[in-house]
Amino acid sequence: MMLSDLDGFVHGVVCSPVDVPSEEWMPVALGCDPKDVPDWVLNDITDLYMGIAHGLASSIPIVEPIFWQAKEGHVIAMDWCEGFMQAVSLRPKEWLRLTESGSDGHLTTPIMLHMLDDSGNSVIGIPQEELDEVLGKAAEEIPDAIVGIFHYWRKD
Repeated sequence: MMLSDLDGFVHGVVCSPVDVPSEEWMPVALGCDPKDVPDWVLNDITDLYMGIAHGLASSIPIVEPIFWQAKEGHVIAMDWCEGFMQAVSLRPKEWLRLTESGSDGHLTTPIMLHMLDDSGNSVIGIPQEELDEVLGKAAEEIPDAIVGIFHYWRKD
């Protein structure tokens, strides 16, 4: 994973409705067996996880997603969102309670808006001529959505 994908993935693991052991998610994040990478890499990814978890659990939550920035100045959140959704795919059945929720399912919308097919078309049908504007607004909404998702699972 590149940095933005990794950051989204780790946010997804931290926000998961159930605990995902590091023995399961770390190989996905690395793309290999953790024994095959230097300890400093594992330590840095663990630090990223802990920083995200601490930021979300703070009395005033802090979410600072790592998005790419285009030369033109706008952010590109697609890789981050793909990483987040890869974490969701680790426990898809457990995520259904949120995604099918009538009251809180909207929390995933800013992330889902960034899902594009192989041709660059919106998988949820946003017209191509509106896509850049919609994605820009959605990227701005992601930090608040992540706080909402994190707290959704912890309000019980």
